[in-house]
Amino acid sequence: MAKKRRQTKKRQDAPEHEELGARRRRAEEGTGRWLWEWVKSISVAILLFLVIRTFAVEAFKIPTGSMEKTLLVGDFLLVNKAVYGAQVPFTGVRLPAIENPERGDIVVFEYPLDQSKNYVKRVVGLPGDKVAMRGGQLYVNGERLDEDYVQHTQPGGDYYDPQFEWQRGYVAPDVDGDNYRPTRDDWGPILVPVGNYFVMGDNRDNSQDSRYWGFVDRNLIKGRPLFIYYSFDRSKLRPLPWLTEVRWSRVGDLVR
Repeated sequence: MAKKRRQTKKRQDAPEHEELGARRRRAEEGTGRWLWEWVKSISVAILLFLVIRTFAVEAFKIPTGSMEKTLLVGDFLLVNKAVYGAQVPFTGVRLPAIENPERGDIVVFEYPLDQSKNYVKRVVGLPGDKVAMRGGQLYVNGERLDEDYVQHTQPGGDYYDPQFEWQRGYVAPDVDGDNYRPTRDDWGPILVPVGNYFVMGDNRDNSQDSRYWGFVDRNLIKGRPLFIYYSFDRSKLRPLPWLTEVRWSRVGDLVR
């Protein structure tokens, strides 16, 4: 009798064990599906981020004061990479450009002497232009430019620098190259070669730019800044300046 009762109990418990096993399997399958959907969502998000960062827009931080008063140290920019044709990674191929850089455009580019660094300057000379400076005033093709965005923090501080010597190879035909002695505020006329651009910082007395290291090849230009998405004053000594010294008035400003 006891044996029969045990057999009967086993037969009664069997469906319960089967149901419990089925529940576990359903739970495991549900967890697996959830993890798979989560992995897919994260993967798609990362892929979209990489595509957008590579071909559309990229963040850029202003590390120096060479573009003051237009751009300040601590400004964070979103840069339009599609406008000048983004480069396909690991290739020399560029996507078709919407337009080419124009005089007056602010551009982000790879520093010609160290392409691991990004610089931001303003285009002042286009391919074929004749660029010169007299007394700190810029001339292009013989005409004086009206540059209301420029500031001079050290007027009268003109000087010669051996870095300017590269200019001798590009002076206009009417310039005596042998006696050519360029300074920070007096140089040129220089002829901008095809496929290259002459760029300068708006803070003219405190900017390492084309005057010092030469032209920027078109293929090194990465994009044009759109707007300032964040800005804080790094010079303040208060704790957490990225929170306490936010320049709210600059957030959202278009870059011109």
